[in-house]
Amino acid sequence: MAKQNGNSEVTITITRSEPVFVYPAEETADEYYFLSNLDQNIAVIMKSVHLFKANETRGSEDAGRVIKEALAKILVHFYPLAGSLTISSEGKLIVKCDGHGVPFVEAVAECAMEVLGDISTPDSEKLGKLVYIDPRAKNLLETPLLTVQVTRFKCGSFVLGLAMNHCMVDGLSCMDFLSSWAEVARGRPLSTPPFLDRTILRARQPPKPEFPHHEFDDIEDVSNLTELYNSEPLQHRSFIFDADKLGRLKQMVMEGGPIEGYTSFVALTGLIWRARTRALKMSRHQDTKLLFAVDGRTRLEPHLPVGFFGNGIVLACCLCKAEELLDRPLSFAVQLVQTAIHEINNAFIRSAIDYYETTRARPSLSATLLVTTWTQLNFNSLDFGWGNAIQTGSVDLPQKEVALFLRHWKERKSIVVALGLPGHCMEVFEELMDF
Repeated sequence: MAKQNGNSEVTITITRSEPVFVYPAEETADEYYFLSNLDQNIAVIMKSVHLFKANETRGSEDAGRVIKEALAKILVHFYPLAGSLTISSEGKLIVKCDGHGVPFVEAVAECAMEVLGDISTPDSEKLGKLVYIDPRAKNLLETPLLTVQVTRFKCGSFVLGLAMNHCMVDGLSCMDFLSSWAEVARGRPLSTPPFLDRTILRARQPPKPEFPHHEFDDIEDVSNLTELYNSEPLQHRSFIFDADKLGRLKQMVMEGGPIEGYTSFVALTGLIWRARTRALKMSRHQDTKLLFAVDGRTRLEPHLPVGFFGNGIVLACCLCKAEELLDRPLSFAVQLVQTAIHEINNAFIRSAIDYYETTRARPSLSATLLVTTWTQLNFNSLDFGWGNAIQTGSVDLPQKEVALFLRHWKERKSIVVALGLPGHCMEVFEELMDF
């Protein structure tokens, strides 16, 4: 089984410049910018790194300057990212477009970029040096919505490190922003201007939740999982599923009976949920929950506009007893995932928006696996003028319950699954992935 270990012993020395603030190159609106109910529950900082190889025809000495100047220009269009997070009179998150600016740092590494190796596995100790986090921020409201660090390596390669608040963008919006930024850096006109108005996702008045929303259910921990996670450090691993292994996985699914139209994502999600439940030795009577994001852009009526800037995702939920998940064939878990996806339609999404409006509930992660996927995001197409990114990775996983799916940086048909578990649980999980 191909796997990569996290918690690398590789040490890199970085020298950072003092941060400077980048502001929109032109005057922008002075306003409070509305965040929808789909934005409210995912206000976590997502840290990513994007690796660009040395270009024989163009040195990277001016990479920081080019990327910084392009940032000022693109912030004219995406100006809320230069604002600051605050609380509205309704007690919700809102952006104050006050010209706070985006902290920008240039850095130099005393090694070649190849020292980083394969960055599929989150590694905060190593990759965290490539992302700037404001040390003065005491809480989320004081944390910039976006920070940027450009780190040049001795070989001429460089890394673009980003810290972005998830309440501002989901994966597709992030990709749109980065692609637009890269276009400007290459001197190209903006191909897809952002659609900034999130009020199209306002709750109905009066709110009308029509469905049960188990994604918010608080599950009782009858398996002492909290104690288990506190008993030993997390071990992070990534597992590679190439075309052959994905084929074997689909054969395993079909052994439990035919299921039509399921994708590799559906099969992998069912597998990881089931294997993690077993590795954590959950009590047979433990309720276990699976959450994963489904893009609602084309499921809403009317569809969200092209270039929609914000979170257009909603959480799909599967819930069952651990004994059901473990005793029944893999096809049981896969069918639950498939059904949960099919249930996400306009009525369900509007109901989820209204449910939050009436309850202000937050999804509980007790006895839960939360799957987030980057497999549909073409980060490797990013080109700021030095050619396409050769690797993209996440610095860390925002919660211990998260598993990240992404495309392999070399074999694009292969999927990498990264997650963290207590050490002895990871040993069991690794065995379950060996098929």
